[in-house]
Amino acid sequence: MRSANPSVPTNFVLRKIGLVLVVLLGAVALAGAIYQIHATRRDRCAYPMPGQWIDVGGYRMHIDCTGEGSPAVILDSGLGDGYRSWRKVQPQIALLTRVCSYDRAGIGYSDSSPKPRTSKVFAEELHTLLQNAGVRAPYVLVGHSMGGFDVRMFASRYVNEAVGMVLVDSSHPEQEKRLPPILKDLDRTWIREQDFFEFTMPFGLPRLLGFCSQDGEERAAECTFHSVRESVAELKSISISAAETAATASLGNMPLVVLSQDPDAPQYDLPEDLVKPTNEAWGQMQIELAQLSTRGTRVIAKNSGHYIQLDRPDLVVDAIRKVVNEVRQPPTPADYN
Repeated sequence: MRSANPSVPTNFVLRKIGLVLVVLLGAVALAGAIYQIHATRRDRCAYPMPGQWIDVGGYRMHIDCTGEGSPAVILDSGLGDGYRSWRKVQPQIALLTRVCSYDRAGIGYSDSSPKPRTSKVFAEELHTLLQNAGVRAPYVLVGHSMGGFDVRMFASRYVNEAVGMVLVDSSHPEQEKRLPPILKDLDRTWIREQDFFEFTMPFGLPRLLGFCSQDGEERAAECTFHSVRESVAELKSISISAAETAATASLGNMPLVVLSQDPDAPQYDLPEDLVKPTNEAWGQMQIELAQLSTRGTRVIAKNSGHYIQLDRPDLVVDAIRKVVNEVRQPPTPADYN
């Protein structure tokens, strides 16, 4: 006899189909997670971590130091970037003096931190890292992009330890209000993309789709859930980091070189009508950064985009060498004018 309620078998079938789909999705997610774990282990076996882990108070941070001498050069990467962004610079500086690159907490090989992801905290964590790793002052600080905020905060908080600085196409505290407002829409798009990667990274989707770096060492370090999560946290806190940096004092007579990207270089990530106003505003802010010190100079890196340390590592090496040599030479009375 047929059921008096024809919807009963229909609902039963739908529930069965839903259950099957849930099981299939769970199986796919599990397979993706296994793939991500296996691929990460494979990469990290093929490309072992250089340097060492250092405890900074309940969590570990990764630092890689090479070379010998004083002052020590400390390399601080841009937003979401790890130690590998300095791969073309560090070997050359190691011939000159002690040089260290590192991963901020949550990036690359470093453990995640329970603290807010702002430049004030980054400076404090870096200071603890250097102390616990036995890397003694004085320091020449090198900061790329957002890393410029970090090294300026460090110099402000540890005045007697920072003796020189190189800013590599550094962020400026007022860039959010001085760059074309439409760039905020591009930032929001980037955040949405990173949120997607953060959600799908544990299941291996970004790696499977080829969004992870083709550089094996970089992929081993940074194609992880916590690195993507940290990148999002850093960008979402960038306004706080800018305000913290804006409150710092000038650099006095500290040796300073500001390297800026070439305004004539192609900028494929910007709409054509935004290139000119963006470059003009950015260039003016770079000039102002060079004026932070009475001994500041600015160099435009011809044929280079934002990542000068990758496009023109020779200029970054020259700038660091210049600052290190100035630090090693006692200042003259004219340096204080």
